[in-house]
Amino acid sequence: MTTIAAEGARGPARALSLPGTVAAVIGLVGLALPFAQVRPNRIAAGEAVGLAGALGPAGGVALAGFAVVLLAAASRRLPGGWRAGLGGGGVILAALALGRVAATLTAEAGALSRVGPGAGFWMLLLALGLIMADGVHRLGPGPRGRWALLVLAVAAVGVLVGSGALDQVSVMREYAVRAAQFQREALRHLLLAFASLGAALVVGLPLGILAHAVPRLRAGVLGVLDVVQTIPSLALFGLMIPLFGWVAANVPGAAAAGIAGIGVFPALVALFLYSLLPVVANMVVGLDGVAPGVREAAAGLGMTRAQALWQVHLPLTLPVVLAAVRIVLVQNIGLAVIAGLIGGGGFGTFVFQGLNQTAMDLILLGALPTIALALVAGIALDIAVAQLDPARAGDGGGDGAGTGSERG
Repeated sequence: MTTIAAEGARGPARALSLPGTVAAVIGLVGLALPFAQVRPNRIAAGEAVGLAGALGPAGGVALAGFAVVLLAAASRRLPGGWRAGLGGGGVILAALALGRVAATLTAEAGALSRVGPGAGFWMLLLALGLIMADGVHRLGPGPRGRWALLVLAVAAVGVLVGSGALDQVSVMREYAVRAAQFQREALRHLLLAFASLGAALVVGLPLGILAHAVPRLRAGVLGVLDVVQTIPSLALFGLMIPLFGWVAANVPGAAAAGIAGIGVFPALVALFLYSLLPVVANMVVGLDGVAPGVREAAAGLGMTRAQALWQVHLPLTLPVVLAAVRIVLVQNIGLAVIAGLIGGGGFGTFVFQGLNQTAMDLILLGALPTIALALVAGIALDIAVAQLDPARAGDGGGDGAGTGSERG
């Protein structure tokens, strides 16, 4: 009797997908919260508006459709392909619904009004994104499939933004006013992230090789870099101001070379210092991981130590080094926002201007592209690592229909 009761209790739980259930709960809570915020201008306090309240019967239908998608995702039997499609399609439809709400309410409230996303929209977007990610995981595509999905996702976002459907959303209206500045700051942000990464690779890779070759140096080098890594980012960026300000004022030719206490140079140096530890440490770990048999085989072929390093050891460490590149690039894309505090430019310019003006649209104008850029960079480099490391490049297999009962 007890066994039958226990099996009956486990039955409903076994029919549910844990990731899908979590996403469904988040999304259903989001549907109960305000979908948008209407403000009389860009800095005034807003009024919460629901999807049904803004669009009437059409909004009610949209709410019902989102609820069906969320509840379907909670079922363990829903195939991975359906999950990915429903999640991705739901994200696009949620964005389109926000654009429609913004267009409708702006026409009613006047040209100066601003309509931005509310808490309900963000929670719904998170839930649908989790469902899409769960579906892709169940499908288990290989590197080529993941590249295709990434390109498709980026293209879909580009088409959505370029279609004009979101033009009345508050952050897009802010962008329309600052389009030229946005493009300049976007280029500056990319410069900060990639130039600091490039400098870290130029310095860090040889330093990692040296630390591997001379064990007595390893503890000292990694210890110093670890100390640098523990300095809070705001403090490190702040230290650059008096340091390079003094250099610019007292070293002949320094100011003419672009060295200054504020601007791009101190931001680049700070990001470079933060980048060194992952590069050096991963290079040391990668070289340490080369199998003794491989080293003996290279020596048996008559290779010198330099030849073995360049032709055998370094190619084998490439996946580990690329993993370091991923860590550094994603880290620097985020940290480059702080460069806006010391005149370094980038998307942080909008974030800190928005904080100073209590303008959420400006904050989002800097924060959203930073998040998107970090996500794309992280996913792209993950795929690249998987292509180089066969252990991480499994094809997965199946369309999700057969694995739905095996994966939660």
